[in-house]
Amino acid sequence: MESKKHIVGIIPARMTSTRYPGKPLASILGMPMIGHVYKRAKMSASLDEVYIVTPDEVIADYAKSIGAKVVMGRNDHPGCVDITAEALSKIEAETGKTADIIAMLQGDEPMIVPDMIDLAIRPFLEDSKVQVVNLMAPIRSEEEHNDPNYPKVVVDLENNALYFSREPIPSKKKWDGKRERRLYKQVCIIPFNRDALIQFGLWGPTPLERIESIDMNRFLEHGHKVRMVYEEYETYSVDTPQDLSKVEKHMLQDPLVKQYA
Repeated sequence: MESKKHIVGIIPARMTSTRYPGKPLASILGMPMIGHVYKRAKMSASLDEVYIVTPDEVIADYAKSIGAKVVMGRNDHPGCVDITAEALSKIEAETGKTADIIAMLQGDEPMIVPDMIDLAIRPFLEDSKVQVVNLMAPIRSEEEHNDPNYPKVVVDLENNALYFSREPIPSKKKWDGKRERRLYKQVCIIPFNRDALIQFGLWGPTPLERIESIDMNRFLEHGHKVRMVYEEYETYSVDTPQDLSKVEKHMLQDPLVKQYA
């Protein structure tokens, strides 16, 4: 019988976002956004532990104030997955434990639901060949489809990613209004098996990854599969101050907020 897998959550966060500097500490309902992500991640029964990785002392100080475990990372990584890979090596060295699955949870997704984390991890428990999983959710408006802040994904018939883009894909030019359009956005709860995460860091950035500013394209460009899992929770990431206001309104009646420890 296979032993229980050791699963850790890692939340990368830094103050130097190009689209919204300082957003991890932007307040939502009186709490910094990174606090919401951490407290909701801790509610997942799938995660054995949750860490915040950051190059910024101000984020580290806040994280410690809420009891979060913190890893200090470099500030020169090209993307979130690279700093997550760095954090993994430090966590394993510090704890002496080898992680089997690492769930990267974006610090700008304050509306995540614990069930979403469990859903993203499930494919690893069912199929040992799975290397990386992303959630995908339906795009609910033309505005969202056209917004470059929402990464889009097109998938094959087995729900493996074909391509990620900030452009509105698939094209609607030949859509007749009758057939299903299958418009999906990437939701940034991204678990990896350990080997895949380490390999990602060794490859270095790839051309389409740079063009789209979506690190999952690095896997696709190297010929590896990214398993997409459909979910219907209505969540929104925060990329601009306008997004922050929108998310705060949605979270006013969020029952999870009242359950924070």
